[in-house]
Amino acid sequence: MKVGLDLLSQANPIMYLWVSQNEISHWLIVPNIYSAAVAATTITYKTKCPFRTQATGNHSLTTTTTTTVAAADSPPTSQDQVLLTLLRQRKTEEAWLSYAQCAHLPSPTCLSRLVSQLSYQNTQLGLTRAQSIIQRLRHERQLHRLDANSLGLLAVAAAKAGHTLYAAAVVKSMLKSGYLPHVKAWSAVVSRLAASPDDGPTEALKLFGSVIRRIHQFEDPKVIADSRPDTAAYNAVLNACANIGDTKRFLQLFDEMPELGCEPDVLTYNVMIKLCAKSGRKDLLVFVLESILEKEIPVCMTTMHSLVAAYVGLGDLETAEKMVQAMMEGRRDLCKVLRESNSRKPTQNESGVFEKLLPNSIDSRNDEPPLLPKVYSPNSRMYTTLMKGYMKGGRVKDTVKMLEAMRHQEDSASQPDHVSYTTVVSALVKVGSMERARQVLAEMTRIGVPANRITYNILLKGYCQQLQMHKAKELKQEMTDCVGIEPDVVSYNTLIDGCILVDDSAGALGYFNEMRARGIAPTKISYTTLMKAFALSGQPKLANKVFDEMLKDPRVKVDVVAWNMLVEGYCRLGLIEEAKKIVERMKENGSYPNVSTYGSLASGIAVARKPGEALLLWNEVKERCSVEKEGEVSNSSSMIPPLKPDEGLLDTLADICVRAAFFRKALEIVACMEENGIPPNKTKYTRIYVEMHSRMFTSKHASRARQERRSERKRAAEAFKFWLGLPNSYYGSEWHFEPADGDDRA
Repeated sequence: MKVGLDLLSQANPIMYLWVSQNEISHWLIVPNIYSAAVAATTITYKTKCPFRTQATGNHSLTTTTTTTVAAADSPPTSQDQVLLTLLRQRKTEEAWLSYAQCAHLPSPTCLSRLVSQLSYQNTQLGLTRAQSIIQRLRHERQLHRLDANSLGLLAVAAAKAGHTLYAAAVVKSMLKSGYLPHVKAWSAVVSRLAASPDDGPTEALKLFGSVIRRIHQFEDPKVIADSRPDTAAYNAVLNACANIGDTKRFLQLFDEMPELGCEPDVLTYNVMIKLCAKSGRKDLLVFVLESILEKEIPVCMTTMHSLVAAYVGLGDLETAEKMVQAMMEGRRDLCKVLRESNSRKPTQNESGVFEKLLPNSIDSRNDEPPLLPKVYSPNSRMYTTLMKGYMKGGRVKDTVKMLEAMRHQEDSASQPDHVSYTTVVSALVKVGSMERARQVLAEMTRIGVPANRITYNILLKGYCQQLQMHKAKELKQEMTDCVGIEPDVVSYNTLIDGCILVDDSAGALGYFNEMRARGIAPTKISYTTLMKAFALSGQPKLANKVFDEMLKDPRVKVDVVAWNMLVEGYCRLGLIEEAKKIVERMKENGSYPNVSTYGSLASGIAVARKPGEALLLWNEVKERCSVEKEGEVSNSSSMIPPLKPDEGLLDTLADICVRAAFFRKALEIVACMEENGIPPNKTKYTRIYVEMHSRMFTSKHASRARQERRSERKRAAEAFKFWLGLPNSYYGSEWHFEPADGDDRA
């Protein structure tokens, strides 16, 4: 069994995984991999599988040719012998049928080999069968029968299929149960996590740390030989740091590499290019290239493309154009070109991280920039990246011109491919030119450049954004029947969102059900988009049902966006009590309300006409705003993240308080607005005051006791009038009053 490391496709030039391109939509429920400690007796068999290391306590139980099994297992039966023979002959299908006919559990050797070979098939059916074995062993509390090889291969197969949560659970369970997974297994999972959205990079760092801590527990280098991180593993975790912009952790890991015998390669520095771009250090990009040249690391086209992509991503199209132009002219002094394009001199950042990563950037004014070892000509990938920059900047004409220029290139590597054409389609869709976009699609067909699913998804999005749902439906039918491209989850998410734009919640539900009927697993976007459809159409109970289904889906992590969608559904109808219950559930599940959550609640309070709730909401918002004030953190609220209110939230709360004559709270809110640089709408508040409260305290016949009870409230009203610029009785130059106990209704 050979393990290889392949470079990823153009979609992600600086990441690589030990993965295949087989995508599996079926989800494997994460089992509890181990239910008992590893037994002491061992049986050996020869294998070529690389996932070998197992350790318990401080003693190695096995080396590269042993597999641990349970001590109390019965002797192999004739059925086991038949099964083992089939497995050794690599007849996996026959072996699976033989296993299915076994009334008893086969031997640990047979089970481990069967799971390994099913996982290695890299098919949906193979993974499903391997998972069924896991489920059976879990049910019978015999999971300890499986060895490190089988579990390692299962983790890799899950990572290949994109099921990172499952794969990570397998690796974590192996660590907890005393196994040391092979580096090819756990690094594949780290790589997938690093490239995943949401908390994926953070989880990748945690998993990497768990493996390293486990490795450091053993002093015998032979025990951990197959589990020690290699350069590929470090590149994966460094990519996680780059994706979240964690420069300090990046430096720490980069410095650790030589200690474990890992030397940075060209992909390591490609990741460093991403880190510089993520941190906005455009001036350092050239020094990454110079470091590669100085260390005599072979430069690859991926490095060149990463530099172009970094400049484009930072909005410096001019430098990206200069770089491509220099490559077209066959110049080797690319470093000199990039140095001259630096808009500012290198400056030392607060932590000095980049100066330690790139010491050549500290004082490079007198250094002669190194030359490239050879001439590198730009390829279609670089041109397409430039086109994407033009598209992002709204330069549609330049995007089309670039495509025309690529067509006339003599070098086939520089001629447009389907990505180039799709970029033009996207640019035209962005400006609403759907007819021209369809013409480009027709031209792709004419010249034999096949459009892919991404191309059609972009066109679908264009029709949906223009509210032409009938054309979107026709296009979906065309891609299925005429082109043979099946819609994916992105296609359906786009169609569901389009139904929302035309207020068609039934259509959104229809596409959601159709997607699941086709065996396409919904994503977080699928659930939240459908919830949005029901929330906007005044059906919060249906939105709640979708949310409950989302909670049960192990593939999807419920985030604050989903909670907010549920809160909004109730608030739009003024159902404040139901919305508050959702917020309490949200807090219990470890998610804190954000500005959007409070904004929905404020809007719901306004609809329900319950100004008293606004006072409670403002108190909570005010407390969150003061969690971090002037560098001081409250001990009681140290676990609650601070909140930075926006104009919508504060304006809604102030509006409610002014209408309800809660002038003291209104003044607190407008003061908060001014502190956060938000200009209050005095014109609106003046109109409300004049219309609703101008005769509020004009009666001269109220009893003295009543007048005394209302004096404090009147004082707050007069202060608010002064702030508005209206005539008032108390304040001649400024409004200010000492805090008083009780609320505005006192």
